[in-house]
Amino acid sequence: MTRRRMPLDKTPFALSRRQLLKAGAALIATPAVLTSHHARAQARKEVVLVNFGGIAMKAFDEAYVQPFAAEGGRIVLDGSGALNGKIVTMVQSGNVTWDVCDGGVTTLAELNPRKALEKIDYSIVDKSKVPPEFAYENGVVNYMFSSVMAWDTAKIKETPTLADFFDLKKYPGRRMMRKESQAMLEMCLIADGVPLDKLYPLDTKRAFAKLATIKKEVLYWNSGAESQSLMRDGECVMGLLWHTRANVLQTETKGRIAYTFKDGLLQPGLWVVPKGNPAGAEAFRAIASMQKPEGQVKLLAAMGNGPSNPAAQSLVPPDLRSNNPADPDNVAVQAKINAEWYIENHSKTFQSFLDFISS
Repeated sequence: MTRRRMPLDKTPFALSRRQLLKAGAALIATPAVLTSHHARAQARKEVVLVNFGGIAMKAFDEAYVQPFAAEGGRIVLDGSGALNGKIVTMVQSGNVTWDVCDGGVTTLAELNPRKALEKIDYSIVDKSKVPPEFAYENGVVNYMFSSVMAWDTAKIKETPTLADFFDLKKYPGRRMMRKESQAMLEMCLIADGVPLDKLYPLDTKRAFAKLATIKKEVLYWNSGAESQSLMRDGECVMGLLWHTRANVLQTETKGRIAYTFKDGLLQPGLWVVPKGNPAGAEAFRAIASMQKPEGQVKLLAAMGNGPSNPAAQSLVPPDLRSNNPADPDNVAVQAKINAEWYIENHSKTFQSFLDFISS
């Protein structure tokens, strides 16, 4: 097909020399602009975020993955569990495939000495959007959870205190605790009269002495599912467990299992970044995106994890506030974990705890 030439000087659409030069420059520039946009898009690496699977996969997708995608980023979820040993193995072998991991205070305690974690880049992650006591050099709070006391209302009619947990005469029956020193020793001390703000450094000798008073009647759980089973099936009349599991139990049993935040231990879930992570700084941009209060409220609704951004509290619906560990009223009746103490003492304290309960 032959194109018809339009006389530049005789048509109403004639172009001046200046216009032609501008048009030519635009045509020449267009590929460069497109290439630049493409390069920027390619530069944003995908971020592999590791959690512990289950309902967290769907909840994290809605709360975090989709909002980050709307910003032009990409998070890929891995639900295999961010085990400390696996992080160390990856780092030591130089074959790191994870970027952001869902960890906790013991993650810092075990991995900091091995230099397996990147420092949080607080020029990207906003430190003002988290409680200052939960923003650490190698980890930053992602959500809040609590260790709490639950009880079987079919066997205990009134609301017990944490001191009652250790009173086998007043409330006979088996007790349930986690097979982990973290939180369990704090709650032993609180029950023995130590003020919430005077727990640290932990008096482990005093804590073990308190635990000894009920040692023969304690069953220990290893997983959250196991803690639910022991209470749901009536194996224990009282138990110490994560508030998220206690909340599920309360719902499943239609109130037969109740729990309280009073004298509980408020703890941070932490985002940690393995040393030499493939996504580099993009991992911190993902963490910054996950600081948005709207997504954190979605996570609360889905899983019961409390928002870490104080600005989220005003967005929490009234019906969720009583189950929110980070609600100001619930925070006021709990102790707060001290990560610095655990970084220095967890290894030996945990082993002493295991030796004590098995002896």
